[in-house]
Amino acid sequence: MNDTNAWRLERGSGDIATLTIDRPGGSANTLGQPVLLELEARLAELAAAPPAGLVIRSGKPSGFIAGADIREFTNFRNAAEALAHIRVGQRVFARLEALPCPTVAAISGFALGGGLELALACSYRIGANDSRLALGLPEVQLGIHPGFGGTVRAVRLLGVRAAMELMLTGKPLRAERALAVGLVDRLVPPAGLDAAARQILVQRPARHGAPLLDRLLNLPGIRSLLRASLEARVARQARREHYPAPYAIIDLWVRYGARGARAYEAEAESIAALFTSEAARGLVRVFLLQDRLKSLAGRTPAPLKRVHVIGAGVMGGDIAAWCALRGLEVTLQDREQKYIDPALQRAAALFGKRIRDPVERAAAQGRLRADVAGDGIPGADVLIEAIFEDLDAKRALYARAEPRLAGTAVLCSNTSSLTLELLAQQLRDPGRLVGLHFFNPVAQMPLIEVIHSAQTRPGPLAAAMAFARRLDKLPLPCRSGPGFLVNRVLFPYLHEALYAAGEGVPLALIDRVAVDFGMPMGPIELSDVVGLDVALHVGEIITRELGRAMPPYAARLRELVNARQLGRKSGQGFYRWQDGKAVREPAAAAAPADLGDRLILALLNECAACLREQVVADADLLDAGVVFGTGFAPFRGGPLNYARTRGVAAVVARLSELEQRHGARFHPDAGWAALA
Repeated sequence: MNDTNAWRLERGSGDIATLTIDRPGGSANTLGQPVLLELEARLAELAAAPPAGLVIRSGKPSGFIAGADIREFTNFRNAAEALAHIRVGQRVFARLEALPCPTVAAISGFALGGGLELALACSYRIGANDSRLALGLPEVQLGIHPGFGGTVRAVRLLGVRAAMELMLTGKPLRAERALAVGLVDRLVPPAGLDAAARQILVQRPARHGAPLLDRLLNLPGIRSLLRASLEARVARQARREHYPAPYAIIDLWVRYGARGARAYEAEAESIAALFTSEAARGLVRVFLLQDRLKSLAGRTPAPLKRVHVIGAGVMGGDIAAWCALRGLEVTLQDREQKYIDPALQRAAALFGKRIRDPVERAAAQGRLRADVAGDGIPGADVLIEAIFEDLDAKRALYARAEPRLAGTAVLCSNTSSLTLELLAQQLRDPGRLVGLHFFNPVAQMPLIEVIHSAQTRPGPLAAAMAFARRLDKLPLPCRSGPGFLVNRVLFPYLHEALYAAGEGVPLALIDRVAVDFGMPMGPIELSDVVGLDVALHVGEIITRELGRAMPPYAARLRELVNARQLGRKSGQGFYRWQDGKAVREPAAAAAPADLGDRLILALLNECAACLREQVVADADLLDAGVVFGTGFAPFRGGPLNYARTRGVAAVVARLSELEQRHGARFHPDAGWAALA
């Protein structure tokens, strides 16, 4: 037995036993194989001398159990190894469920994945009723599904409707919703969690079960009838060929109805097969890349508390609102109050959507203040410039603001294309200028490019990285250069779409080809979402700096911008927009055979160039930046991971073919040699 000292077993008054998980060496509990095997040993002790009841709790303030140890998943060489791993977890949780005494999971904070599956194997579940409580089965986000019995127990406990919502979306349930569907039996104040857990073991109320309607829906004939509607719901969000896991969840339920030993066996066989799929390997890789970005942010010696944002447009206003949402004191400056008011209105809408408690919502609104005069500059720990992309305007702003800044404050620009070397030329202290490139929409996009030049001092750079994590964003350190990383690799992709449009390929067909590859939206729609004025301006800057030419079809883009048809924000761009959605003619024609490669390999080739130029430190950071900054098909694990999966030599050969057919823009970059 591999003892990790993660579990502590104690017997208390009334012969109630308490089993506390507190995995050494980590801020959160996870269920790696050694931890599971140690739990099995503790359960054997309890089965041999059963107490009157058992409380399972966490010894960590962060939460209950975050799930399985994801890093173990990368070690599976084949489905057989994955199956053996999964069967251990199923066996341990079956022993927990079979204990001859009632059991309760006392849950504070999160209980996710395998952590919630453990709780499902208990007789009862009690939740600490605060804003941190989050119970979920997010495995579909890793390209798999629950594997420790969760696909069976969730349906049995909640019924098919709530269980499918939990498993197919991967989204956690908060306190009130968890109570409403029966995922927790009681909600209690956090301070009373342990006492309430012992109390329910003494009282032994009837255990929750699926509602009558759900029991009827679980009949074999009805399950078969419901398959089509469930699969149609999933298909609106994920294609089977890209994301097979949610379809596997539906198939398990339809075939076995969450009943009997065979349901558990089929669950294990299904997840074992998924573990070796391209989707799971790619999504697990993306999960680990996310952890890598989080780990890059250290701590600053002094906490950053006050932020001053200059520029109350869409980006600046939304950055200010997000900072206030995350607990920072924020002052927002623009030329007149009338330019700030729309930003405050958008902030109020954000707070209303994200903060349920009216007192907390009012506190967030109080943290964001209009500041036309810029009185917040001297007290700011961080100043973020977020005005339009004009070098002279930004320099003039710095000339006014820098003398008023505290010596320890970090000066940041949200520039998306201008290099720090140009921006810093007239600063008194160019070493404290850092680029903080947020992405639109700020509330949804997880990445911030943290830009540094040769002049940037380590202190301000470290502070900017820590600030990004303070905002619950993923910081990506990038060397200053045209377009940095994300826009640099994105614009060859967008411009290739314009080349195709100039050849007469229907716009909707171009987008369909990209979505078929796995992109969240096509390049034409993306241009409309970004804003055609922004796409044109930034594209011109990047192509000029790199010595390239704009596609001929950019003339059409310029016409639309001159007509103020700017895309989604104006209601008309390449597409007409209605209720926030693009209205387009269906693309019935067949796409040119090489269009998919033209779009994707244009992006990949620029990735190889960025890696060669060390815009980011390594291939993993490049993949992370492009996935989290552009939405690049997550199941492919990043553009360079996709290139390796396809074969670097094959990618280079295909680029050479495209060069012969379409021109020098497809010439394979020298950076491929290092990747090969």
